[in-house]
Amino acid sequence: MIVGTAGHIDHGKTSLVKALTGVDADRLPQEKARGITLDLGYAYTPLADGAVLGFVDVPGHERLVHNMLAGATGIDFVLLVVAADDGPMPQTREHLQILDLLGLTRGAVALTKIDVVTAQRLADARSEIDALVHESPLRGAPVFPVSSQTGAGVDALRAHLNEETRRGPPRRVAGRFRLAIDRCFTLKGAGTVVTGSVHAGRVRVEDTLLLSPLGVAVRVRSIHAQDRPAQEGIAGQRCALNLTGVEFDKATVERGHWVLDPVLHAPTQRIDVRLCVVQSEPRALRHWTPVHVHLGALDVTGRVALLEAEALAPGASALAQLVLDRPVGALRGDRFVLRDQSATRAIGGGAGGRRNGCRCCAPWSCRTPADVCRRCWMPARAASI
Repeated sequence: MIVGTAGHIDHGKTSLVKALTGVDADRLPQEKARGITLDLGYAYTPLADGAVLGFVDVPGHERLVHNMLAGATGIDFVLLVVAADDGPMPQTREHLQILDLLGLTRGAVALTKIDVVTAQRLADARSEIDALVHESPLRGAPVFPVSSQTGAGVDALRAHLNEETRRGPPRRVAGRFRLAIDRCFTLKGAGTVVTGSVHAGRVRVEDTLLLSPLGVAVRVRSIHAQDRPAQEGIAGQRCALNLTGVEFDKATVERGHWVLDPVLHAPTQRIDVRLCVVQSEPRALRHWTPVHVHLGALDVTGRVALLEAEALAPGASALAQLVLDRPVGALRGDRFVLRDQSATRAIGGGAGGRRNGCRCCAPWSCRTPADVCRRCWMPARAASI
């Protein structure tokens, strides 16, 4: 199971991960110096049955929500962190909203810093959390009062995560391999390594894959799955792949690229979606609104083409098409989040449908991969592969 943290800056996400795993997920010198998380951090802890529990620690600052979104893709379980002295704050609410848009429903709440507040303040913070999650996917999720400094409550939270790992639904391993790249680096003596969450399928050493949307062929030299050397990686794991290829090098890789089975490589700049506008938006979403689209670990700009109306009211949903500024890799059912043009707030989200479609025929109506629309002759290639 992969656990992702969420919550406001300085509410103790990284300290809690360290208390649970013994690993400091802050790896950058700037993070050490400033005492805040700037980019995604990772930690792993072995379980009694031999499995490995993985953690993705995300930044809480409002200017780093794009990094949080990259980390939230591919997680199985949400650990919402709220400090007892502050209670829910702006990024607590936005992160919870994003988790809802991504369809993440399994989780727990960690009420941190209980060692620095009074009993009354602790009770008030608990009430604030109950009110916050009441209408969210985490409604009814257990709340664990903890202190990363004294260790109070940490064992109970750890036991709960272990139990959730044991009884959680297995990821679908069948299907073709896809990994969303969120980090790339070079190891001396090994070469280029990419890391990310495996969304589907399995990969083995010596497999030939493609870097998408670039279409660059790569070969898997070695694999680390859940921070351990392995001969294969499967859906539901975080993997590091040591890759090589004739046209491949570190400079070609960006966060948001995919490593995948060659059959799944079909870059597109248009994605038909079912779009829902968040209830908290102050006004309706207009046709052709410029947006940031977060898909997998990618942040790409584009516009929203509404297919059923000129505007979409807060809380409403409708069919739409995302018209992107550059090609991306996407498949039917991929979850996405939209943020406004200045990337200051989440405005909507949903799931993708048919790829490379047109506005003439009804979405999802074209069944044959080679089919075209008989009115505008645009490719109507199905997104389900």
